[in-house]
Amino acid sequence: MPTIAWFYGIAIQMFYDDHNPPHLHARYGRARALVRLSDGETIAGELPPLATRMVRAWALARRAELEENWRRAQAHQPLEKVAGPDADE
Repeated sequence: MPTIAWFYGIAIQMFYDDHNPPHLHARYGRARALVRLSDGETIAGELPPLATRMVRAWALARRAELEENWRRAQAHQPLEKVAGPDADE
């Protein structure tokens, strides 16, 4: 599973040819969550509250890039790295 972003100890990953709805996998320590791309909502798993808010805000801000990566993953093409919020500081 390619890691497409890493920020504040949170790994953001996508699987190739994964199931719908379009989503990303967020990992923070032992916590894991699936986050829907359309609205940034957690659809499975759980992250600590602050990590959840950070991932949601970031996913909404980078939605176009994430959706393009989802399309690439469905086509088995290489995924692009996506800048984390710490890159903006």
